[in-house]
Amino acid sequence: MTELAPQTTDVVVALDIGTTKVCCLAGRRDAHGKLEILGVGKVESTGVLRGVVSNIEKTVNAIREAVDICERQAGMKFHTVYVGIAGQHIKSLQHRGILTRENDHTEISRRDIDRLVNDMFKLVLPPGDKIIHVFPQEFTVDNEQGISDPIGMCGVRLEANFHIITGQITAINNLYRCIEKAGLKVADLTLEPIASAEAVLYEEERQAGVALVDIGGGTTDITVFHDNIIRHTAVIPFGGNVVTSDIKEGCTVLQPQAEKLKVRFGSALASEVYDNRIITIPGLRGRDHKEISEKNLARIIQARMEEIFDYVLWEIRRSGYERKLIGGIVLTGGGALLQHADKLAELHTGMSCRIGLPVEHLAHGYRESVNSPIFSTGIGLLIRGLDDVRRQEKLAEAQAANGQKEPSNVAEEKPASWLDSVLRKTKEWFEAEPDIDFKK
Repeated sequence: MTELAPQTTDVVVALDIGTTKVCCLAGRRDAHGKLEILGVGKVESTGVLRGVVSNIEKTVNAIREAVDICERQAGMKFHTVYVGIAGQHIKSLQHRGILTRENDHTEISRRDIDRLVNDMFKLVLPPGDKIIHVFPQEFTVDNEQGISDPIGMCGVRLEANFHIITGQITAINNLYRCIEKAGLKVADLTLEPIASAEAVLYEEERQAGVALVDIGGGTTDITVFHDNIIRHTAVIPFGGNVVTSDIKEGCTVLQPQAEKLKVRFGSALASEVYDNRIITIPGLRGRDHKEISEKNLARIIQARMEEIFDYVLWEIRRSGYERKLIGGIVLTGGGALLQHADKLAELHTGMSCRIGLPVEHLAHGYRESVNSPIFSTGIGLLIRGLDDVRRQEKLAEAQAANGQKEPSNVAEEKPASWLDSVLRKTKEWFEAEPDIDFKK
């Protein structure tokens, strides 16, 4: 067996730990700035329930298996990964921060905004909760409202509205523990719907106003954008698994058979299915075959999907942006593969809808298997990871550039060091004074 090369700095690895699958993707930027996929590892997930780790050992084994497949395809050994987090423990809140600056003549800098953001991390939260993300929305400079980027402006009072996303410490720690037991380090943790938005939304949609609905196996994640700013996030504790459970009970079949019925013959709109179509599935050992009407199957699926879209519509209304979403709804995740899901979303919500595929950022000649809503979160994590690497490189370059200007800083500090030396010599002189013989 050939030894794998170590992970290079330009290669980023994303890990999407979902309810139905664990997906590992490795990628890097090509010469044109597009995302080049080096490896894809996808395995079944059995240790995650509704986006939260419920069995450490099973989750660790699934992570190792997915990472091994991806490592072999990429031809290198991975050490750090960018991870997505979801689950019904995720909450969001709005908060306003205020910073009073000492000098109104100096320009507002990145450091001032960082101070405001860091203050948000000091918020008192309910016991057991932890802040995952802090997103600035609009800024206010000396009562001048609606500023999207205040850097370079002058002012004393800097205020900002923040969208803050929190999660349970125990759920986050369990996720970290699984990754560490698999022999990897977490580079960064990102809320999954935000990662999916990076992969499937266009700049124009974010500006115009859009709701991203990621229908996963155990949860449905919602992110509302307007004016290119995250306005609302929510996690609904329903997903594709609930649809499968309904088919299992409604058609009295086994769980694996229900999943196959949903994937192969399922439709979210019963009106789009012919009445006379019958599906025959094998019965239990020694029993007759079972016949199921495709129309009845579609009715079962439609009832549950309508309930999911009811919750989606409720969250959009709660955000206060229902009338402002010109871009409508973008469906992604495994649930978006269900036939006529976009049509049902349009009929049920009255908003335009499209299926979001994560191909916008991919380099030419990408694998056809990656062109699926299933990989939206993974590719979004890769994009965020590569942006993070680029940001760190720019910061290192800036620090190196500042290092070259050190002589000027040293010159500025001379008065202080000179005063120190004078004080030190004076102190030495006074301490040595008892040794002087005045009688001479």
